[in-house]
Amino acid sequence: MLVSLSGVTARTLHRCADLAAELDRRRVPLSILHVARTEDGPVTTWVRARAEAGDSVLLHGYDHRVPPTHRAVQLGRKAEFAALPAHEARLRLIAAKAALDATGVKADGFAPPRWLASQGTRQALREHGFTLCADLVAVRNLVTGDVHRARVQEFASQSHRTETVRCFALVLATARAARRGGLVRLGIDAADLARPGLRQALLDAVDVALENRAFGDTYGSLHRDHRDHRDHRDRPDHRERRGSVPFPSTS
Repeated sequence: MLVSLSGVTARTLHRCADLAAELDRRRVPLSILHVARTEDGPVTTWVRARAEAGDSVLLHGYDHRVPPTHRAVQLGRKAEFAALPAHEARLRLIAAKAALDATGVKADGFAPPRWLASQGTRQALREHGFTLCADLVAVRNLVTGDVHRARVQEFASQSHRTETVRCFALVLATARAARRGGLVRLGIDAADLARPGLRQALLDAVDVALENRAFGDTYGSLHRDHRDHRDHRDRPDHRERRGSVPFPSTS
């Protein structure tokens, strides 16, 4: 089971830290979708601390406010890498990697905004040394070509439904995937954590997956060599050894 969190900002940071603490209690690591920033503020400090404690960080784009020049980007709002040709994706990745290096954040892979990545983007990722790309329907190892097929279950994909139905659908889809023994991918935007029903539904989905013998993992672990990969079920103290991550001051 992979649980990802996007939309971490200074305004949502306290809710993100609360969710991370809930997952810590369940021994479920978090995969943070991090937009590269040039400033070293409280968000970057928290992301670094979570990564040092064992969570995974995936680069989630560079600057969503600047639209790419390629005309096919009209696929959707904030779909920064959805239709970029390789040369434009390279420019974005160069800037993003420079920002990561400047703030001391190490990315385990790449997850494009809205989970949409063009073939040109995947080509540019390989050229820049990225080994993993997580899109809407699969997690792709860019070195070996291995593909873990599983769709991201998140509230945004069910926006046309009422909140109650969206919550029920998320938990039900998670239970089905876990019972089949497949890869469970859960995603939530930090803005949704302000809604108690959505936050609780995510935790309910995590709990039902655990009850069906799923175990917490990170995107970063999927592309490691088998020699280095150790099942979280064989490490019952994995989350206990992490310790708590202090909430960074915004002052």
